[in-house]
Amino acid sequence: MSSFTVSSGKLAQLEQRMTALGVRACDVEESFVRSGGKGGQKVNKSSSCVMLLHRPTGLRVKCQTTRHQALNRFLARRLLLDKIERMQKGYVEAERSEIEKIRRQKRKRSRRAKERLLADKASHGEKKRLRLPVTTD
Repeated sequence: MSSFTVSSGKLAQLEQRMTALGVRACDVEESFVRSGGKGGQKVNKSSSCVMLLHRPTGLRVKCQTTRHQALNRFLARRLLLDKIERMQKGYVEAERSEIEKIRRQKRKRSRRAKERLLADKASHGEKKRLRLPVTTD
């Protein structure tokens, strides 16, 4: 069985990126928990899932992509830096507004669908009413 470690070059790039964004290693709280889902008994027994918390911003990242803790640790740090970078560059607000716009569109769509459904029900009821035998009073 081979050991899955991240190359020193990639670790160095990660460290450079952390210093460029102003993220200190002491600000990142790291915890390891048991994974779930695919991977069988291996993930249920070992704590290969990595959870990171960046205390100054309150950002939290969880990574259980692979069955190897070292690789998940590297990937989680990369995800955390991506989130911090997006937040610093102001993409977060743009993403939130885009998500809210999509929600509004979906809400309109569901309302239209409901109106169409009610119209179909009314026409179906009208057809059934017309099938009734004619009564003379």
